[in-house]
Amino acid sequence: MPSLSPASIPSPPLEFSQFPVGPLTIHIYALFILAGIVAAMLMVNHRLTKRGGESGVVIDIVLWAVPLGIVGARIYHVLTHGSDYFYPGADLVRVVQIWDGGNALYGSLIGGAIGAAIGCRFAGIRLWSFADALAPAMLVAQAIGRLGNWFNHELFGLPTTLPWGLEIESTNGAFPVGLPDGTLFHPLFAYEIIWNLVGVVVLLALERRFRLRWGKLFALYLVWYGLGRAWLESIRIDPSSDGFLGVPANVWASFAAVLLGIILFVVQSRRHPGVETSVYRAGRGPRPVVAKKKKGSASDDESTGLESVDDSATDGTGERWTDDELKARSESATPLR
Repeated sequence: MPSLSPASIPSPPLEFSQFPVGPLTIHIYALFILAGIVAAMLMVNHRLTKRGGESGVVIDIVLWAVPLGIVGARIYHVLTHGSDYFYPGADLVRVVQIWDGGNALYGSLIGGAIGAAIGCRFAGIRLWSFADALAPAMLVAQAIGRLGNWFNHELFGLPTTLPWGLEIESTNGAFPVGLPDGTLFHPLFAYEIIWNLVGVVVLLALERRFRLRWGKLFALYLVWYGLGRAWLESIRIDPSSDGFLGVPANVWASFAAVLLGIILFVVQSRRHPGVETSVYRAGRGPRPVVAKKKKGSASDDESTGLESVDDSATDGTGERWTDDELKARSESATPLR
């Protein structure tokens, strides 16, 4: 067996990819996906509340987006890897065994977008506002999820002599025939982690510099991720997607993501050249917060007969009130009788 570089990346023992908890088998891959979802949810909640959204409103959207995103990811993967699942004597149960890997990001974007649209409709949040808050969080979630690919010994590329090559056992079903034991491969999972984390910094910097709203930050996410993923998929050799004209389906999907991002950015820049006034749809806003009165004391709101609301309240048209506007409305209001 050829000697390995001291800087090479070893694959974790396969037995580490899962462990039993009573009658259940916990898969590390699934845990990393869940960790990515939680991290993204916390980040989106923080970003939405900074823009006037109600804390926790992201949960109402995630309850739709995540399940449909997972379903979409699996459907897309199975359809683009049909030869791995549909052949004479195939065990069709494998189609739903999502814990063994095989969840396509582009499928999750399609399914998640449908779920987010439904969730945003119920929550009263503008879909593009949610998408912009989600853009950098998606890259964080994807970076965390890629660690699951490492434990599953998947997502590796062509052989390499670079010192940071990934060690893959020759018994791996995707190990190229004819290569000697000890051959190192491009660690695509690590490349994507780095690409995604750099993307987070780039998107946040562009957002701060140009105040990107109305879906324009999400458009740049599509461009950034699509460019990186197109290159990674072009040198990938472990179960890659079925192709068209000799090009893997995931490369075509990456090109489509880049094109869609460019179109979205141009269209939204023309349709919405101004600033975003509220993350809420017209006529919707955060729920009023009733102030608690201390026992034995009267509040300013009580003297006008008005309930106290938080400083992110709206006037029912989606426009926000500032603290001064709320005070002026309170002072000019006619007491209720």
